Amino acid sequence: MRQKSAMQLEILDHAGYQRVFAARIRDPRNAPRPPGATARRMRVYEQLLFNNLESFLLACYPVTRKLLGTRAWKRTTRRFFHEHHCHSPLFRDIPKAFLDWMEAGIAASDFTALPFLIQLMHYEWLELAVSIAEAEPDPTQIDPDGDLLTGRPALHPGSRLACYAYPVHRIGPRFKPAAPDQHMHCYLLYRDSEDAVHFTTLNPVTARLLELIQAEQPTGQAALRQIATEINHPNPQLVLDAGSQLLHDLVTRGALLGTWKNK
Repeated sequence: MRQKSAMQLEILDHAGYQRVFAARIRDPRNAPRPPGATARRMRVYEQLLFNNLESFLLACYPVTRKLLGTRAWKRTTRRFFHEHHCHSPLFRDIPKAFLDWMEAGIAASDFTALPFLIQLMHYEWLELAVSIAEAEPDPTQIDPDGDLLTGRPALHPGSRLACYAYPVHRIGPRFKPAAPDQHMHCYLLYRDSEDAVHFTTLNPVTARLLELIQAEQPTGQAALRQIATEINHPNPQLVLDAGSQLLHDLVTRGALLGTWKNK
């Protein structure tokens, strides 16, 4: 019985040591070192783990880093490292956790001069999301030369549509809008056959067309007729003609893969 209690105590001590160790790494200025750990050895762990985390954030948010500047970026990423407890074991999920943490209040309280910050960060994160999307089209189910009006246009399943109140693709150190525009700025991010990520700007009507194609997989003609009805266009045929050219242009760019084959 005593032997079992000693084993339980050893496990608890080990867990306690890990908690102290982790707390020190998260907050080296305020948390004590674990017993027996030298300051030099702890600095190695502290710098290694923080630098690893920061490298993932830098790769995802290069424009955000430039806008914040070195000191504000370091201060913010350090605070994230200290405060936030990630629930996913995957390194690729760290940038989304950082975005969620910023959106929960940090951006609004600490960066009032950058009202577009969260939308910019979401746009930057979308590039990562598209690049690692596991959804892949089945080439046996796609006709690359299919009729885009009578057939069902095929959008890559890993593509993402997004609309923002700011022209996020233009934002940088030399362009920092103080207020939203009068219209939405829409984008399609997609991956080509070489797995390179591309984006194209869209007007709201085109964004709505692609939203229908992505969600409902209608024929091109049905989607365009629905668009004509939604915008109450006086001549639906003009919408069909312009939309047909648009669909062919998206195929040329690689945003559309062709049409889905009938099952």
